Amino acid sequence: MSIHYILNAIITHKKRIIAPAVTGTVFLFLILYFIYPITYKSTVTILPPEQKSSPGLSSLLQGASFGDMLMSTGSANAQLYGEILKSRSACEYVVKKLDLYEYLDRNNLQDAAEKLKSEMDIDISKEGIIKLSYRTRTPLFGFFSSSSDSIKKLSAHICNAYAEALDSINKIKLTAKSRKTRIYIGEQIDITKSKLDSVETELYTFQKKHKAVSMTDQLKVSIEAAAKLKGELIANEINLGYLSQNLNTDNTILQSIRKKNAELKEQLSKLESSNNDFMIAFKDAPELGVQLAGIYRESKILNEVYLLLQQQFYKEKVQENRDIPTVEVLDTAIAPTKAESPRVVFATIVGGIIIFLLLSLSVIIDYKKMNKYLNPGKESSK
Repeated sequence: MSIHYILNAIITHKKRIIAPAVTGTVFLFLILYFIYPITYKSTVTILPPEQKSSPGLSSLLQGASFGDMLMSTGSANAQLYGEILKSRSACEYVVKKLDLYEYLDRNNLQDAAEKLKSEMDIDISKEGIIKLSYRTRTPLFGFFSSSSDSIKKLSAHICNAYAEALDSINKIKLTAKSRKTRIYIGEQIDITKSKLDSVETELYTFQKKHKAVSMTDQLKVSIEAAAKLKGELIANEINLGYLSQNLNTDNTILQSIRKKNAELKEQLSKLESSNNDFMIAFKDAPELGVQLAGIYRESKILNEVYLLLQQQFYKEKVQENRDIPTVEVLDTAIAPTKAESPRVVFATIVGGIIIFLLLSLSVIIDYKKMNKYLNPGKESSK
């Protein structure tokens, strides 16, 4: 079948094509413009969680909390944020906050959350920036709907509510970790306090018995320096014991702490050895002084540990009760000024072309059948 044959068929029966095509196109335009639901889309942009370097005990002593250390393991990244946003907890938070049961046409929370989840879109860039989008739709005859403005704003409200849900879930998670850490440190404080009371009683008894035996200034300096290292080492071990419950054995944080432990032990060993040129070694002290030094040293160590644990205990208590944002929103969602769909002009043009082609195909088929019927010999010779 040649192009000439097709064009001849179309021109011959143009009235059967043009009039219905124009009518169908106009009808399609009216449907899209006045009847078809209008869709609005809003987007909220969330910055990725701040990546922290793997901390060791130095970070802890400078004020970092155990909860912060657990959050800096690399698991809290943009992908994790994306999964939290898709979670049932986040969807249920949004449904309850905005009372979306009627809009989603669902009677219970779980079904409404599932439908909400199926209609949201999340895109995570290679830089870790998260874009969450949601589309809201008017009912049929959206052009005449009085709720068009509220539906438009609802898309923005839902996106912003998701950002709030992410922040709320993060706060709950951090609060739970801080509470767990506070309880753990509180137990360690009780144990350390009990030991400290016992050692201080022993020191008092010893000094009373031996008429307040004194130590040289050099020995005191040496003991206090060693006690500081030992206290740091014990606090490090407590840190390691807690983190071992939450991290894999080959985690970089645990490896960093173990390495720090080895360094502290080496420094402590050098300090207590007889090769130290700046401070007298403990073994060179008089016998009675050695006994006093041992008790005094133990007391100073426990005091150091107790102070470190007290500081950390109150930091975790503050962390547990603080209420500051954990999620940084780059661009809040705003009500869209234009509808995303239907694209009336584009859809009308495409629809009109399709209608024209279908009608032309129908005419060509009929034209071919008619020619075959009127000129059977000519058609068969072809």
